Amino acid sequence: MRFSKVLGVGVLALLPALAHATGFGIGFGLNPAFRATVTPLKDGTYQVATHGSSAAIAYWCGIGDFAIRTLRVPTNQRIYVSRVYEKQTRTVQFSMTPPEGADTSKSYSITVSRVGENMSASGARSHCFDNIMDFDF
Repeated sequence: MRFSKVLGVGVLALLPALAHATGFGIGFGLNPAFRATVTPLKDGTYQVATHGSSAAIAYWCGIGDFAIRTLRVPTNQRIYVSRVYEKQTRTVQFSMTPPEGADTSKSYSITVSRVGENMSASGARSHCFDNIMDFDF
């Protein structure tokens, strides 16, 4: 009986590692699931290019992770789409300030096809650990 309890606890302790190794479940890693390159531009905006996926969540992940890790912005800092997704270059531009004349009302959308679309830095970074990568919401 004691052996079965120890075995059960051992299996439960290893389950998250096994789930991560086989590619399902919630990401437990320290690095984002998406690969993105963020380039600071002279006008205070940031251009994000993703590698392997053009899903909107990949762009939000890239800028959210960059903003928190590199720029050290507060997690509640709003990040705004300042230039929409460009198919030719597969890039999106973001800024930490609202674009002039754009509708910046909060929404539940994660699109990168509307100037003014925004979310908090922590909200953007939370998409780094989504396992639904290529459904392009």
